[in-house]
Amino acid sequence: MSAEVIQSVKDVRRAAMVLLARREHGFTELARKLSGRFPQELVIEALNRLREERLQSDHRFVESYVYSHQQRGYGPVRIKSELFQKGIDSELIGQYLLEQDDHWDELAKAVKERRFGTSTPLDNKERTRQIRFLVQRGFSMSQIYSAFSSS
Repeated sequence: MSAEVIQSVKDVRRAAMVLLARREHGFTELARKLSGRFPQELVIEALNRLREERLQSDHRFVESYVYSHQQRGYGPVRIKSELFQKGIDSELIGQYLLEQDDHWDELAKAVKERRFGTSTPLDNKERTRQIRFLVQRGFSMSQIYSAFSSS
């Protein structure tokens, strides 16, 4: 390798570390961001090294992403979709969403109550509006029905 190539890999590594210092990133997401500034082969080489050194981890990224989006009131359907769009393996997504399985019904109820209060909707129009809101937040119909039945 020439000195110029080694410098370029260092540049890619430095840029990746700046992004990782702000928050966790998935491998594919990081590669996508860096590919606009650096040659693809250098990006992949640098990111593979970061992965080997455990400075980049899809597991940590998914764990962090699921936790932060759960705290913001998003459900598993939406979180799964967003992670899939970021290039995360569906098995890895499923692993972290299943670990949190018991909490989704409770979260759907808490999100519903925070937005609409604890009272039962008076008519179908209001009930439909609340259901639509929870669907947009990424909750499954069974979680939504659970939130309404435990009110």
